[in-house]
Amino acid sequence: MTNLPELLLLSGSLRAASTNEAVIRTAAATKGPARGVVFEGLAALPHFNPDDDRDPLPGPVAELRAAIARADAILICTPEYAGTLPGSFKNLLDWTVGGDEINDKPTAWINAAAPGRGGGAEATLRTVLGYTGAAIIEEACRKITFDRSAVDEAGRITDDEARQRITEAITLLTSAARAPA
Repeated sequence: MTNLPELLLLSGSLRAASTNEAVIRTAAATKGPARGVVFEGLAALPHFNPDDDRDPLPGPVAELRAAIARADAILICTPEYAGTLPGSFKNLLDWTVGGDEINDKPTAWINAAAPGRGGGAEATLRTVLGYTGAAIIEEACRKITFDRSAVDEAGRITDDEARQRITEAITLLTSAARAPA
């Protein structure tokens, strides 16, 4: 069990009952080829300031970068606000630019937005991840929609098709993490 690759799960939402959080909680509970670890420190990150992007890093930033460094791969689920990434999640990504922890790290996202929505967040995510040097695993990126009523009291998705698509994304991302460079 400890030989499973570590999958860092990043939610771009601060809302506890968001569909993005449901995707992340479901991914964390998925039994399969990876051990999901949820990053819980989004709200604690200070506003990005290049003057502070040096040793010693602010504590929450050091925790973020250590979590990225430990992970074998990263799975993101973020909402779209005003046609782009939410400011808090863009701030998280800004803190990754100055380090090299995410460079060449297999990374994918799941878009849980309603049909016809979320494209702006995906486009911005692709651009910012390009600056960080993340290795985007296209085949693991997914658009998964589900009804909010398909989320249980623990905040996990109960819809079988959505759960299967999350598992497929994790499997593809994990395969990329295990593939020789």
